[in-house]
Amino acid sequence: MLTAACVARAGAAVPEYTATVIRTFPHDPGAFTEGLLYHDGFLYESTGLQGQSSIRKLELESGKVILKRDIDPRYFGEGIVIWKDRILELTWQDQIGFIYDLAAFRPRSEFHYVGEGWALTHDASRLIMSDGTSDIRLLDPDRLVETGRIHVTCDGRPIRNINELEWVKGEIYANVWLTSVIVRIDPASGAIVGVIDLATLIPAAVKGVPDDVLNGIAYDAAGDRLFVTGKLWPVLYQITLAPQPDGTDACHRLP
Repeated sequence: MLTAACVARAGAAVPEYTATVIRTFPHDPGAFTEGLLYHDGFLYESTGLQGQSSIRKLELESGKVILKRDIDPRYFGEGIVIWKDRILELTWQDQIGFIYDLAAFRPRSEFHYVGEGWALTHDASRLIMSDGTSDIRLLDPDRLVETGRIHVTCDGRPIRNINELEWVKGEIYANVWLTSVIVRIDPASGAIVGVIDLATLIPAAVKGVPDDVLNGIAYDAAGDRLFVTGKLWPVLYQITLAPQPDGTDACHRLP
């Protein structure tokens, strides 16, 4: 069976996918979502905005906050990732990240990087970081130093504003900032091998608000469940994906 990555490498049109909602869950409409992930039965979320940034552990079914840590109001919090017994958090423009113990969110240490920090995820051996450009950085998870980059393109054209990230079945899923789409990225080549249109999921309460866009992807690998939400959205969706049958190249949908 041909995978999306195989089709893209063969030069065929990049497929577009639509979503079917399986379930909806409550989401804090005051949460300016920057990072989202699923781990051991709970959601973990980071929120942004100056003076309002936090990391949270959430009950999926109710949206209830089980554990929360507000970060120093000097910083605009960005994406998070869990690696072993630690949770790591980026900041937007301050070139500093924070490391907490996973059990209680107690601060453990800090790390530094050049440029902006947008989002984090991981594969089996590397942390994967976006910075708002068309390059995705690869980091050693223990030393937290850059070991490589993935240049993201669609039909050879660089795609900027790569934002919130999630590792899903060997691909990197990424929100594209200020759009209603998620792109599926082949980590070996950086080529976009699918574009997921989620415009129909935008809640009426935030439709048309410039910054309150789709942002937040979480994947439950054990249950094969995909979750998405957005900044200040009152709902989180569990979705499944299906390709559009028309074969139109979806790269035209990307800025």
